[in-house]
Amino acid sequence: MRQTWVRELCGWLAAALIAIVTVAQIAATARSELLFRDGDSLIVALLVRSVADGEPFDWVMSSVLFLPEIVLFGLLWMLGRLFALDVNAVLAINAVLNLIALYGAVRLVAGRRRADSAPVLWSLVAVGAFSILSMTETSSSRESFELASLLLTTTYYSATVIAVVLSIGIVRRMFDDPDRSSRLLPVLLGVVAAVSVLSNPLYAAWATVPLGLLLGGSAVYARWRALSLRLLGWLLGGTAAGLLGRIPLSEWIANDGSAYAQPTLWPQSVRYYGELAAERLSTPLGILGAVLVVALLAVAVRQSFRAQDAGARIVATAAWLLPLVVTVGAVALGTHAARYLEPVVFAPVLGLVASPLALRVPRRAALSVTAGAGVLLIVCAGLSIPRVSVAAQHPNGDLTCVSDWVNGSGQTGAGQFWTVRLPKLHLDDPSRLAQVDHQLNAYAWLINRTDFAVGEVTFLIEDAQSSPWALGTNAQPSDVITCGQFTIYDFSPVALPLGPARS
Repeated sequence: MRQTWVRELCGWLAAALIAIVTVAQIAATARSELLFRDGDSLIVALLVRSVADGEPFDWVMSSVLFLPEIVLFGLLWMLGRLFALDVNAVLAINAVLNLIALYGAVRLVAGRRRADSAPVLWSLVAVGAFSILSMTETSSSRESFELASLLLTTTYYSATVIAVVLSIGIVRRMFDDPDRSSRLLPVLLGVVAAVSVLSNPLYAAWATVPLGLLLGGSAVYARWRALSLRLLGWLLGGTAAGLLGRIPLSEWIANDGSAYAQPTLWPQSVRYYGELAAERLSTPLGILGAVLVVALLAVAVRQSFRAQDAGARIVATAAWLLPLVVTVGAVALGTHAARYLEPVVFAPVLGLVASPLALRVPRRAALSVTAGAGVLLIVCAGLSIPRVSVAAQHPNGDLTCVSDWVNGSGQTGAGQFWTVRLPKLHLDDPSRLAQVDHQLNAYAWLINRTDFAVGEVTFLIEDAQSSPWALGTNAQPSDVITCGQFTIYDFSPVALPLGPARS
């Protein structure tokens, strides 16, 4: 019993070290833009700060509510204030915890330890493979097939990824030993489904549909019929409960997601994803990442045919079925968002833990290899912590220039979505910047609508991501302040009225 406890603890510690190394490497590349500065990536941070500052709550979200992400980041935000950490440091810690949480979910999928199995080892191998895949992603683009590193953000569906893996793990545990498994496991599956769909309906496409197909197929066999139908009932029931739970929250949901489905655009969808694939394969790291994904898929297919029990077969089949179903579904619905295909990179690693058999290695050699790997991880993590710190605290003179000017001006200004969100997060008073479109209409999208109560602004901020302004007025700025990538147009004392809100 003690050996088991020690082994599990070592697994979690090793996963933490892997997570630190991974985040440090990604933060040292242009991918750090998505971690610390991208407009989309700052949704959760902006909302948590708004709540923590006591602003009236009138947030409007997309179809995704980010509920688990908000809870985790909120706790980290409070700890960050206790230890005087800035928002970038909190984002970096959140990234590490996301990867550790993935390990925990994968460990559930790997099943209970048996005499001939090594689930901790193979769970670490699976997370290590995912981390290597993440480290092949180095661009700043949010619209690319660099999908693994999206898990490290607070925005791009990290909680949904972990929930899908947890769901597969729960199903596997029930199939492994239906007589000894806790009766609460099916209930837990329903709860995970309900919370996940409430927060992000994409869970239904990533988990409910493919797992539903698997459980439906298993129900064909008399031995597994009762269990499969029971799990399927909780899965579908939880999904339905999550969808119903969104109804009372509709006031804060600007888009229910139905507009994203445009089946007639499937040819354009094929072209779009094809272009992203070609772009990914245009670099050596991209080719390495693609080869790794294909290899993992091949392992999963092989394991699904060689599995010795139902639980292993469920996991191995899910490892290749999820990418297949999600890809076909994304194209059939005419979608144009790379992030919808995240199962293509996280599901295949589960093939490594479908049948986590212990390696036949002499005990002394195993101890030596384990000790050596542990020391290497500790050294790498120790060297990585300063790298993460440097990346998180990297001075941004342009941002500082904007913040200092706005903080000192006492004015309220505005900017467009991709431009305004970064400086807004870092201001002493974020309400000093309102989010607008290029015509100066209030842009009610992933923002607190109380910002628009000011009614008018006296300066505008823009950068290369801003569309040309169409203000419908002859007013000219009284001053132009250049802050590197940002430009501030000061119209004071003239006030520019905000147009009606739109999303």
